[in-house]
Amino acid sequence: ESGRYKLYLFSICSSDMNLDSSRRCWTAVASIWSSGNNLPSSMVGLGLTYALTVTNYLNWVVRNLADLEVQMAAVKKVNSFLSTESENYEGSMDTSQVPEDWPQHGEIKIQDLCVRYDPLLKPVLKHINAYINPGQKVGICGRTGSGKSSLSLAFFNMVDVFEGRIIIDGIDICKLPLHTLRSRLSIILQDPVLFSGSIRFNLDPERTCTDDRLWEALEIAQLKNMVKALSGGLDAVVTEGGENFSVGQRQLFCLARAFVRKSSILIMDEATASIDMATENVLQKVVMTAFADRTVVTIAHLVSSILEAEQVLVFSAGQLVECDSAANLLAQQDSLFSVLVRTHK
Repeated sequence: ESGRYKLYLFSICSSDMNLDSSRRCWTAVASIWSSGNNLPSSMVGLGLTYALTVTNYLNWVVRNLADLEVQMAAVKKVNSFLSTESENYEGSMDTSQVPEDWPQHGEIKIQDLCVRYDPLLKPVLKHINAYINPGQKVGICGRTGSGKSSLSLAFFNMVDVFEGRIIIDGIDICKLPLHTLRSRLSIILQDPVLFSGSIRFNLDPERTCTDDRLWEALEIAQLKNMVKALSGGLDAVVTEGGENFSVGQRQLFCLARAFVRKSSILIMDEATASIDMATENVLQKVVMTAFADRTVVTIAHLVSSILEAEQVLVFSAGQLVECDSAANLLAQQDSLFSVLVRTHK
């Protein structure tokens, strides 16, 4: 009798059934097989009940452990931020020692500059020496990873300058308070940045300029007619990230913002990488006319965009390997600049 009952349960457990039913049947088989006929039926029923309950609890535990693991990633990230050394916002130079109109001319001296992203990492720029005259148009080029964008970050003290220095109009920028330094230079990035608010706020967030000055900047950037057609004009709404404008228009807005700030140094970090050729030609034309008396440092996405630069700096593996006018470098068939031009044709 007992043997036939065990065989019957075994056949049920081996049949095609759902997972919960299978667990309950195997629990019944284990109960009967382990203790024969000595186990009370009430204990077998209790075992079956717990078999089903424990299954649900195990699913709940596994699901919550997985969710906890995901949530702890945020805690780990916050902990890494807490251990990150803060930037030296104050600097070693008092703000009163910096002229109100600094930088007046836009003269840049780069002396034995070495840059790294972390003290534990290798330098990405190694002993760079260069001189940029006031008002000069300079192009920077090189292959991917050569250190072009790292140089633009060094101008704003956003990387670790552990050797050498950058002197702008006689002042070592590493000694300046960060707010002073970053508010006196202008940069246009590959991904243009606009903030939620109005066009007026994006051009002049501190509200120090007149409307005439803002309209003049928009006219220089060839955006005046477009802004006039908007409802509200200068007070027209800019959505988050400037999504209600095209990438080219956002680039031109950033150019107008740079003009409003009257900075004598403009850095363009692959600013034409995301726009079409027509908008790129407009951008280049505006830079050459509106910023004719200002120093412009262009990090080139396409080598063709800096062929008319007065000076070209060619980087390779974090080192400055060539520095001359574009015409002189092109005249040298074995120069890296000539190779880059031929490659990108």
